[in-house]
Amino acid sequence: MVELAKIEKVDLREVWSNEAKEFTPWLEDNIDQLGDVLGMDLQSQAREVSVGVYSLDLLARDEDERQVVIENQLEKSDHSHLGQVLTYAAGLDASTIVWIAKEFQDEHRKALDFLNDRTGKDTKFFGVAVELWKIGTCGPAVKFDLTIIPKDWAPPTEGRAQGNGGTEVGERYRAFFQPLLDTLHKEHRVISPRQARTRSWYSFSAGAGLGASYGVNFARGGIARVEVYIDNGDEDWNKRLFDQLEEIKEEIESEIGGEFDWQRLNDRRACRISAVRPGSIADDEETLEEISKWMIDRLLAFKRVFGPRLTELVE
Repeated sequence: MVELAKIEKVDLREVWSNEAKEFTPWLEDNIDQLGDVLGMDLQSQAREVSVGVYSLDLLARDEDERQVVIENQLEKSDHSHLGQVLTYAAGLDASTIVWIAKEFQDEHRKALDFLNDRTGKDTKFFGVAVELWKIGTCGPAVKFDLTIIPKDWAPPTEGRAQGNGGTEVGERYRAFFQPLLDTLHKEHRVISPRQARTRSWYSFSAGAGLGASYGVNFARGGIARVEVYIDNGDEDWNKRLFDQLEEIKEEIESEIGGEFDWQRLNDRRACRISAVRPGSIADDEETLEEISKWMIDRLLAFKRVFGPRLTELVE
């Protein structure tokens, strides 16, 4: 007779005793898992984002660069967090609002359903229940359960969740980025383990409260890019930080080596500082290997040079 393992539910607090210090950083590093459930490509922007006297747990952006606010709660949903969710949605002009909780009370389900019924199609409220399960002696695994969804939302297909899923181009992106992500994790210890997906970009937080992220991507027009992306949800704050960095532009470029593209993006909320070179996922294998090495080199240099300056200026 085959002996089957037992499936057991694990208390969330056994793994994450502190929501802000343990669960939110884990979610930031594993935001792809939440994105898969929502059918969205999410990029983490910043943790503990100030909205008045309150702090949002996690700010992200979707594939269309729209704001996504994520508020976490490792207990049953309560009125306090409902109020915070609405405050963050309004304060950050979010298009997608995600409330994660251990369990949702009926009153809060009805509240989010009411908001989804009354708001336009460009604003979506999700209620996501988080659980931990383990099989036998294996470690626990996370399960996200969509408890409240917008009325026009449809479950993501494989292709929708992964952008270019199922296409040759998508698989080339996956094959390109997996070794790059593995190198950043195993050799340089700058990110947690990540599973590459079939998309053209990846971002990495510059640090809690800094309102910035580092990114590597293939952009339109045959460009490979490494960037510092500044966006904490406040346009004036973003522009001030960018202007302060631009004041020491020569110092930064001299220390890293090379000239960069300084984009204040006055018609948008965010700002970008990037190093670019010709490059496309359609290039031959030898060229793609050169691009990968260049991306890793530039990314590590950006982190080394911009990191301390971002910390100093934000503080």
